[in-house]
Amino acid sequence: MATTESDLGGPTDLSEEEQRAVEAQLLRLADDELIQAERYTFWQVRAPTLESDLSISNNAQDELGHARLWYDAVQQLGYSEESLIYESDPSDFQHSTFVELPFAEGDWADAIVRAYLYDVAEDIRLSALENSSYETIRNRTSRIQGEEGYHLEHAESWLDRMALDKEASERVQAAIDELYPYALTLFEPVGDVEADIDRLGIRTMTLDEMRTEWETRVESFLTELGFDVPTDVAPATPTGRDNEHTDHWHDLHEQMTSSYRNLGRDKATLIMADDDE
Repeated sequence: MATTESDLGGPTDLSEEEQRAVEAQLLRLADDELIQAERYTFWQVRAPTLESDLSISNNAQDELGHARLWYDAVQQLGYSEESLIYESDPSDFQHSTFVELPFAEGDWADAIVRAYLYDVAEDIRLSALENSSYETIRNRTSRIQGEEGYHLEHAESWLDRMALDKEASERVQAAIDELYPYALTLFEPVGDVEADIDRLGIRTMTLDEMRTEWETRVESFLTELGFDVPTDVAPATPTGRDNEHTDHWHDLHEQMTSSYRNLGRDKATLIMADDDE
């Protein structure tokens, strides 16, 4: 269990060391959520039912909103949205390679397995941030947790249903085998800053502790449904946390930022600004 020091205070109260650790944690959160949201948009109007279409669209909107909350927290440390997203080089992002993978064409099982593996990890990660020593993280965590709980419930419900169908369960198993090593990259470190994140109490669980809990929960749920869960599997490479990504990311980044560039923008346009916290 990570140790917790006294409250770090607000953005202007941080030492250089503290700001570096806070930034690393926030950017990991923001980048993961943004890219997960971008990938979810693939399933809009492609999901198997209207209800599913609405659910995946809502999930994408939620994840994008969460990304905005985390990016806004980074902006309080002296950055702009443009520099963090639209004008950044693809190698500047630290999201896990798990979230940048394209969905398998037409395979709803792939979408559900991916959502489940990610949402369990997100549930654990948010729990480790509930008592963060950085007030902004604490406040925003509580705003996000309710929506993430719905995402996990949605994925588990679909897995329950697909486990009862032979063809669907085979597709689920194939997705588990394919995606599991990539999901492990969610728990890979960002450079050499992890010890400071833990020591300063920015989160209250280490990456190893979160991974262990994730593996236990995932194995328990999936094996109860009759699926096999990989064991002794190494995280996929590249991990993304080291700023190294798959070729899929470069294509997605180009797509994400094309409108900003093509319209000659030099500033992101906000329809509605979030309240500062």
